[in-house]
Amino acid sequence: MQIHFLRHATIIIAWGSHKILVDPMLSHKDALDTVPNAANTRRNPLIDLPLSDAALSAMLETIDAVIVTHLHRDHWDVAAQQLVPKHLPLFCQPEDVEKLTAQGFTQLIPVHTSTTWEGIRISRTGGQHGTGEIGKMMAPVSGFVLEEGADRLYIAGDTIWCDEVKATLDQYQPTDTIVNAGAAQFITGDPITMTAEDVLQVLQHPAQTRVTAVHMEAINHCYLTKEMLKSAIGDGFGDRLIIP
Repeated sequence: MQIHFLRHATIIIAWGSHKILVDPMLSHKDALDTVPNAANTRRNPLIDLPLSDAALSAMLETIDAVIVTHLHRDHWDVAAQQLVPKHLPLFCQPEDVEKLTAQGFTQLIPVHTSTTWEGIRISRTGGQHGTGEIGKMMAPVSGFVLEEGADRLYIAGDTIWCDEVKATLDQYQPTDTIVNAGAAQFITGDPITMTAEDVLQVLQHPAQTRVTAVHMEAINHCYLTKEMLKSAIGDGFGDRLIIP
């Protein structure tokens, strides 16, 4: 298993001979409106993808499947809807099937609990995209666990540290976990993605999973930077914390 980080929550998982694209946000820098009710009005994404349009097109031709954790535009934007091949297997939460069908995707695989694709078991997990009324408004969101042999990858999705995340770590004991940090926040309310303290909770869990923290420095309401996260966590976890 290899994980290729592109930007924000967009990654490519190379699993054996298969490549899986996760949460593609493929727009050019500044192409999307600002997230409203935030402390600044910068347009999104704040940075470009680290590859040219031609390289992006070539990359998409190598993809075998897609996972979309939820339909917020920083995980599934208009560019992704236009550029991702419509025939690819697309794993999603059941609540999103109608909208994805309307967008023209023809091989949707809603994951209610778990399914198996090309020998890889894919299970859907829960989470909390914030607290209180804001958390309810941001739902539904999901995470996914991929398993084959000794490799177990937990893609937590847009969630804070919560009982659902702890239960997933307890149940699956993932070898690797990808968390969406950034401490995304509106002017009112608590953070809706993981803070440094939340990432620390994942690292301190008895599962002893290796943690890759993404979802930083690309969207205007994500205020936790990579350097802030490194400083807050410190050096006590060695190579168990990766901040690409």
